[in-house]
Amino acid sequence: MSKGATLMTENVGFLNKPGTKEPAKTPSVLKRLNADVRARVERVKLLVVDVDGVLTDGRLFYHDDGTESKTFDVRDGHGIKMLRQAGIETAIISGRRCPCVDKRAADLGIKEVFQGVRDKVPSLQKLLSAKGLQPEQMAFVGDDVVDLPVMNRVGFAVAVADASEHLFDMAHYVTLAPGGRGAVREVAELILGVQGLWSKVAAVYFG
Repeated sequence: MSKGATLMTENVGFLNKPGTKEPAKTPSVLKRLNADVRARVERVKLLVVDVDGVLTDGRLFYHDDGTESKTFDVRDGHGIKMLRQAGIETAIISGRRCPCVDKRAADLGIKEVFQGVRDKVPSLQKLLSAKGLQPEQMAFVGDDVVDLPVMNRVGFAVAVADASEHLFDMAHYVTLAPGGRGAVREVAELILGVQGLWSKVAAVYFG
C-alpha cells in the first residue's frame, strides 16, 4: 500500500453523537487522512467513477430475454447528489455498456457518461479538456486492473475495499466500504468534509 493509502482502523459513522451543538456531524473517515491525502482531496473538482464493482457490487444479472441488469446503492446515489449540490461534478467511465447505467446517471444528474470503453484514458483526457481541469483536480474510483492507467493519471486515486489487490499500491485512499455498498458515498463524504462543504449540504438533515 502506498504512503497515501491508510489502514482501515476506524468504523464508518460520525465523530459526534446526536444531540451535540454541531448542526452537521463531521464524517469520521476524515480521521483516517494524512496530510498528503488531504491536500489531494482539497483540489478535487470532478469525481470520476467506474460502474461494475464501484457503483455496483460487480455482479451482472442476465435475463432470459437477453437483457442485463445491475443493482445500485441508494446511499451512493445520494452522495453523488450532495456533491452536485456543493458544486462538485461527477462522471462515469465504464468498460461495459448497459442501458440501465444511462438511466441511473440521468436520475443522479450525471451528464458525462462513457460506456463500452476499453481504454479509459482517452475518455479521461476528453473530460479534462471539456471541463478545463488539470489532472490533479480529478479523482477516480476503481476496482480492477483495467482502472490502473486512469488511477495513475489523476490527483486522487481511490480503490474500493474489495478491489483487486493490485490497485492498493497505486491508490491514495482505500475505502472502508466495498464497491456497490457505500464506497462512493464514503468518497463523497470525504471530499465534502475535507473541502469544508459537508455542513453546507448536510445541515438540513440534522435539524
